[in-house]
Amino acid sequence: MGVAAADIAKHPCFRPEASRTWARLHLPVAPRCNVQCNFCDRKFSCVSESRPGVTADVLMPEEALARVERVLSEGVPLSVVGIAGPGDAFANPELTLAALRLIHAAHPELLLCLSTNGIGLLDWIDEVEEVGVSHLTITVNAIDPETAARMYSWVRVGERTYRGLEAGRILVERQAAAIREAAKRPFLVKVNTVVVPGVNDGQVGEIARRVADLGADLHNCIAMIPVAGTPFGVIPEPDAARMLELRADAGRHLPQMGHCSRCRADACGLLGEGCG
Repeated sequence: MGVAAADIAKHPCFRPEASRTWARLHLPVAPRCNVQCNFCDRKFSCVSESRPGVTADVLMPEEALARVERVLSEGVPLSVVGIAGPGDAFANPELTLAALRLIHAAHPELLLCLSTNGIGLLDWIDEVEEVGVSHLTITVNAIDPETAARMYSWVRVGERTYRGLEAGRILVERQAAAIREAAKRPFLVKVNTVVVPGVNDGQVGEIARRVADLGADLHNCIAMIPVAGTPFGVIPEPDAARMLELRADAGRHLPQMGHCSRCRADACGLLGEGCG
């Protein structure tokens, strides 16, 4: 891991003490996705919900740079710029990388962060490193094909769409390979796990153990937000006591992030603040 300690200390998602001082900005430049999570309903032009996958707008790379400039001009204590959707960064790799290149050239002092399901990361990891990304978040909700097949309706690689156990197998294999390779490079790697009661909550500790073995640095257990109209919309959100229990179990293998705000794809400001 080649990320400087000073830089790590300025990322509000990776360090809880930084969340009280430093702000983040999510740029919604990646509208398409290469999986369909059974708990997700991506929404554009949405200002009423505060959860991942929603945004008030979708930006082109030049517009993303303009938003960074505006936020800085308003005096926001910005330390990190991230791309977390509303789809997946590597279902939209050209737009993602173009935005990051523009921002890094104009503001090399800002940390760059990417959030992804990991399916397409290996295809672009050289470019991700070259453009200056220091922090990666990879979402891993299952480590076996059977559970993955329950979590996702379909998985797309290139032009081909997979379903069922084949989709689950491809997903877990590509995610594992992505984490293993990312851990060899100068990235700080956080793994997010969306906890769905009765589906994957029984294996959260095993997920943490597996991704720790692959080289991840940090783990974040996220309580699923039930979204009406999705296959998991009728499953209740895991309560705080259950999440504490799962974090304790997973914490035997990896340090845990306990201050996640489940941010929108256009979040701006201190952690807990929605969009600007």
